[in-house]
Amino acid sequence: MINATIEALVNAAIDEGLITEQDRIYSRNRVLARLEKLDFERPAFVPVSSIPDLLDTLAAYAVETGLIEDLLEEKDRFMAEVMDIFVSKPSEVTRTFEALRANDVTAATDFFYKMSQSSNYIQTKRIANNISYKTPTRYGTLDITINLSKPEKDPREIARARLHPAPSTNYPKGLLAIENEGYGGHLKHPARANHRIIPLTLGGEAWSFQYSPYLYYNEHSILLSNEVRDMVIDRSAFERLLDFTNQFPHYFAGSNADLPIVGGSILTHDHYQAGRYRFAMDDAKVIETYRSDRYDQVDIETLYWPLSVVRLRSPKREQLVMLANQLLGHWQTYEDGDIIPYSGDVRHNTVTPIARRRDGRFELDLVLRNNRTDEEHPDGIFHPHADVHHIKRENIGLIEVMGLAVLPARLKTELEQVVRYVDGEDVEVADMHKVWAESLKKQSGDARHIVEQAVGDKFVKCLEDAGVFKQTVEGQERFKAFMSSFLSHVDKVEYGASTTGSNR
Repeated sequence: MINATIEALVNAAIDEGLITEQDRIYSRNRVLARLEKLDFERPAFVPVSSIPDLLDTLAAYAVETGLIEDLLEEKDRFMAEVMDIFVSKPSEVTRTFEALRANDVTAATDFFYKMSQSSNYIQTKRIANNISYKTPTRYGTLDITINLSKPEKDPREIARARLHPAPSTNYPKGLLAIENEGYGGHLKHPARANHRIIPLTLGGEAWSFQYSPYLYYNEHSILLSNEVRDMVIDRSAFERLLDFTNQFPHYFAGSNADLPIVGGSILTHDHYQAGRYRFAMDDAKVIETYRSDRYDQVDIETLYWPLSVVRLRSPKREQLVMLANQLLGHWQTYEDGDIIPYSGDVRHNTVTPIARRRDGRFELDLVLRNNRTDEEHPDGIFHPHADVHHIKRENIGLIEVMGLAVLPARLKTELEQVVRYVDGEDVEVADMHKVWAESLKKQSGDARHIVEQAVGDKFVKCLEDAGVFKQTVEGQERFKAFMSSFLSHVDKVEYGASTTGSNR
């Protein structure tokens, strides 16, 4: 039985283009060695199955024979080591990538993306467990995802970690460090034996390109600085983001903000996210257009979006960088009502930048953010408020900013109970959902559709809470005042005379 699984895995690796027929015997023998199996008889029947399913079978055999413990992290490490047998060395992967890129950059990313899936680095089987759907809103069609791809910690793994603490090591220097390529892993650090990265130069610096093992959207990739340093949004960041879209025009690139609450989960390593996906924010309607006398080749727009977005568009990349840097500087010190830029020396204002190419021009969206807290909103004034915490309490990061909700795994069970309750069944719903569920029960129609749309509405409210200038008459007047202040400052600095940006 196990011989058939081994041969099926070798066949699948050949079919996926990871190895060639010439590599069959070598690859089979390396898998046998990992299983501490000395003999092999070629089976009469070899099943056809997916690589993730075959790896699960091999891992089960390894547990049964005592090679590894029946723990998720042990099985993940084992599967990564098995797949490393079939994945080319980093230099060979890069050489193929660059050869393809010389003629067709899309072919290069297609190759690397397929390889990252076939090697099981991208966890396709687990990602398939995610619950995803689209929901119409006044801002466009948003994406809703309940994230089930990252498995919960096994209680036995937690107990083991207490009894046998992970080694005290500063290697790799973090989850995004380039030293993760091929790393074996330990109790507190995932195995990366089958992981490969592509070296890049962005803004004259050494960076690297990889795919996310847990995709949230098509070709979800990560750009990371080879130097481990804190995230910073500044002129250089804008240059690097636009440089990437210049090199890979079929991908967008964006960065989380560089401050807590409004930033991502990793602020200690400078990195961006990229990919090949059209988010709802890409198609947001323009509500105001401005012009700067100095930057006359840049279109300046504000968008109908729950967060406050300034979109800059131009064929001239350098003009975008210069204007974006001035907007960032102006926003960092801008004060208006609840928008207070500093508490002592602690900065609150920053931006979430997103770069893309469209219709032959460069585009840079700057989403205005503020991370201040107060007694009424201890998690953040411009952060999801208490009335939506039963759906989402986590930060509104780059992915959510663009219109894709990443919701916690607990909602799979909790929302199923709400659906049944709305459908008239006598079931208990979680306390945090009771008032909401009762209001939904008064609506007529398909219960699942009602709940899914209501979740979308809650996500919209999360995004609106994060907006510094609300989509109200007062909020938009305040946004216009900011834009006039900014453009007046830009033209005054450049020309020595104040010129207020006017609507076209």
